[in-house]
Parts: sequence; structure tokens; C-alpha cells
Amino acid sequence: MIKCVKCNEVSGIAKAGQVREKQRYYCRHCDYYFTLQSSSPAVAATAASHHATILDIAKQLKISKSTVSRALRNSNDINQETRDAVLKIARKLNYVPNYFASSLVRRKSYSIGIVVPELITNFFSQFIIIAQKAASLAGYEVIICHSNESFSNEMDVLKRLFAYQVDGIILSLSGETKSLEHLQPFQDAGIPVILFNRVKNRTGLPKVMADDYQGAFAGVEHLIKNGYSKIGHIGGPKNLQISKDRFNGYSDALEKYGLELNHNWIFYHDLTTDGAKKCVKALLENPLEMDAVFAINDPAAIQLIIEAKAKGIKVGPELGIVGFSNDSRSEIIEPSLTTLEQPLEKMAETCVHLLLNKINDPKFVVPNSTVLKTTLIERCSSKKTQ
Repeated sequence: MIKCVKCNEVSGIAKAGQVREKQRYYCRHCDYYFTLQSSSPAVAATAASHHATILDIAKQLKISKSTVSRALRNSNDINQETRDAVLKIARKLNYVPNYFASSLVRRKSYSIGIVVPELITNFFSQFIIIAQKAASLAGYEVIICHSNESFSNEMDVLKRLFAYQVDGIILSLSGETKSLEHLQPFQDAGIPVILFNRVKNRTGLPKVMADDYQGAFAGVEHLIKNGYSKIGHIGGPKNLQISKDRFNGYSDALEKYGLELNHNWIFYHDLTTDGAKKCVKALLENPLEMDAVFAINDPAAIQLIIEAKAKGIKVGPELGIVGFSNDSRSEIIEPSLTTLEQPLEKMAETCVHLLLNKINDPKFVVPNSTVLKTTLIERCSSKKTQ
């Protein structure tokens, strides 16, 4: 195993050619080139655990490296017989493409960063799984980071991703993020950034999101049509566009049907689990005046169901509840939660495809906003009669 002579790191070490008949290495961590003495145990260990290269395949088949490379890329100018022979030897030698070595030549890292605010809820964990699969199929590695709803953490992980020289970023903002100035270094360096779900407006930063306004409007309209008339709201941080859009959908639905918007029935939280608990306790602290609540997300709505039941309030008949996102728990909680389902798979795949198109073609124009429709999932929490 090779250890960097400068920083002692062992990961991120790549071969970088020969210098005076000695193997040269590159350390990704400290951006340092170095060589080792031929008698070094590290070199001996490396020789014993040699990774197969395109040159090894070419030597066995007595063909050129470029032919092997084109065959591995499934190029049309290579006949099937040669391609099959190359793949057979590649499997025999356990050949794995060295994307890092390629990055030194092409000035690309073949990696992208995905930064999310948390990994507790189903939405972000599923987004990452889908996005990672789409990126992997295109030959890209994914570096996953989360800010834990902290703007400071968000800045720190983005600085590290910039240092790692990722080719692009997919980002959902933390609950504390009020400005996007910390993304300026990426814009200056021509590294594309796609915002999703939790976004803010800034020139040059495309957004992929659900139709939060229309989804919220549909959820509140559903409550109204089911007979509820005193409808409160659990919102999120006012600095986030998602909070503004879902609040506007809520308030416009009330206005359309001539219902009161009572500011005493509106509660805000920071989108954390503890924040949702405190928000729900405050909502239920006084005798209940509302007969329904539209929550900005399912975790808050689920917490409201739990607390309401603990206080003896019948969810549905006495308090209608609608959430947003179709969390995996929303179907199994009792009573089941009515919610707005976001097109999660399409959102994740769209983010990856737009980002990779921009990475591979800087002239590619990414739409400023890509808005995806939501779907109302009707369940028991919004039924007055059960």
C-alpha cells in the first residue's frame, strides 16, 4: 500500500508516469507528486498487488492500447470478435477502469457531490439512492454529504467538495441558509450546481423542484371539500422558497373559498425533528380552535398525529391533517396520512441528467427552473367521517 510521503494518506494515490525509471505517484489529498525508492517495502507491496491496466490487456492480445480502450468503451469501429476478446481478458485480469488516472489527463474527476440537509427522512435518502444509480450508469462516482440543517456545515462540506475538484454539485439547502454567496467559487470556476427541493433564486443556479404552490393549494382544497373550514398551517423557515410557495398555496386556497386565514393558527419550525415536536406542542397547547392543519412536510404532520392522539383528539373526525412528500411512514401510521406525493424518482434523475449534460457540454443550456407535478394521496387523516 502506497503512503504519501508528505501527508501520510494512503487513499487517493494514483500512478503518474515514470521519472528516471522510477514510478511516480500523485496524492489527491495534498496535490503532491512523489517517487519511492525501488527497495521500499511499499513498492514491493504494490508490485505484488498490481492492478490490471489497459496495457496488460493489450500485451496479452498483442493489440494496441487504443484498440483496447475503444473496445472497452464499446466503440462502433471495433469489430465484435475483438471486443469479446478484450472483455474476456479484462474479466480474467479483474480489470477496473482507473477513473482517477483518466481525470489527470482529461482534467475531470468523474465525481459529483450531493449535499442534502438531513438523512433521517425517506425523501432525501431515497433521492440519493436514485441519483447515485443514475450517476453510476454514466461512469461517475458520488460523494454524499449532509449539512444537518446547518448553514455552517453546508459551507464546510461545499469547501471540501471544491477541494476534491468534483465536476458538479447537486444541492438541497439547509434550514439556516439565507444566502447563496458561498456558491460563488463554483460559479467562478465553471463548476455547475443544480439546486433541488429546497431552493433559492440566484442567476446561474438552476432549480429542480416539485410544484410546491399547486401541491399545497390542492391539499388545502381537499380539506375544504371534505368539510373542514378552520384550517391552520405548520410552516418551515421563512428564508426557504419551499416554505413561501407552500404557504402561498395554503393561503390562496383559503381565499378562493372565502375562509379565514387566522395567524394564530400558523406555526413555524426549522424542519428538524426536535423543531417539529416543539411546534406541534405549541399548536396543541391551548384548547383546539382549528378543525384541520396543512403541514409543510410529512414529518411534521406525523408528529401532529402522534401528539393529537396522545391528547385524545380524534384525527380525521376532530382534526383533519394533510402533509407533503409521501414519507414511507405516512401509509403505516394510524390513522394513515393524506399527503402530496412528490415525483422523487423523476426529480433525482432529472438533477443528474441536467448536471451531467452541463459537465460534458459547457454550452448546454440548463433550464432555470424545472417544476414537476405532485399527486394528492388521500388517506384517513383527512376524513371527517370514518
